[in-house]
Amino acid sequence: MTTTLLSTADELHARVRHGRRAVVMTMGALHEGHATLIRTARGIAGRDGEVVVTVFVNPLQFGAGEDLDRYPRTLEADLKLAEQAGADAVFAPSVDEVYPGGQPQVRISAGPMGERLEGAARPGHFDGVLTVVAKLLHLSRPDVALFGQKDAQQLALIRRMVRDLNFGVEIVGVPTVREADGLALSSRNRYLSADERRTALALSRALFAGRDRHAAQEALRARAREVPSTHARAEALSAIGESRAAADAHAVATAAPGGPAAVRAAARQALDEAGRVEPPLKLDYLALVDPSDFTEIGDGFTGEAVLAVAARVGTTRLIDNIPLTFGNLGAAS
Repeated sequence: MTTTLLSTADELHARVRHGRRAVVMTMGALHEGHATLIRTARGIAGRDGEVVVTVFVNPLQFGAGEDLDRYPRTLEADLKLAEQAGADAVFAPSVDEVYPGGQPQVRISAGPMGERLEGAARPGHFDGVLTVVAKLLHLSRPDVALFGQKDAQQLALIRRMVRDLNFGVEIVGVPTVREADGLALSSRNRYLSADERRTALALSRALFAGRDRHAAQEALRARAREVPSTHARAEALSAIGESRAAADAHAVATAAPGGPAAVRAAARQALDEAGRVEPPLKLDYLALVDPSDFTEIGDGFTGEAVLAVAARVGTTRLIDNIPLTFGNLGAAS
């Protein structure tokens, strides 16, 4: 397969379409995480469809003092990776092509959801993201667009925009791709020195600690549910010689703090430890949120949640997250 490089919307619109068009939006500096998105898009589009990768470093989503100028631009290497992963075309427009006449005066507002977490740390960031995503959806005219789950808040906002503003496109989230040591793949990882990279592993380590604490809680709850809380329960426990163990499991499963509070505490411990090493990790936020609006979940929450973290190591800011499912004492996650 030969991947075609396109620089204008007219060139893209002139392509003959047969099956579904799947679009993967990137800012370039492609890595294995992007390759996974492209391969997933290829599977969705099928042999008769088309996969288009957009490469555009969007100035609207960079705030003052952020790394717009030093953001890596590696178009030749990006084209090669896209081709190997199965893309039919790479659409790499100029800033003038996307924003003719200068930066747009009319933009999409991310609303209250875009002011939390990443939005609070980077004011206006998500307005810029949604504006360029809307523009690229109009320019590329896909049937389906794919985004990585590593940028969980971005994915949630794009889904909300598409639903709220009636975009006729399917949005697909693709799980985060990680290095063997757990670090989430990111174009910004290349900025890390060897020592900084060791510190940065605390992000995934914290998330995994929260996940493991959650899994342990759910296992204890499941064990506590195995025998009813009646006189028959005590007799049954005694008969199998597990009265103390099961009673402890029931106590731990129903005691506070548990649930979301315990998950946060487990993750926070790993981050606090990383703040005391050299070079230190400087935490921006740790949050356990409802993905529908990115508000913090409470102790009685049930359903899907996202444990998210953002921190700086040296001059590099990194984000990561994992999904969790919270049930109640009547259902395991």
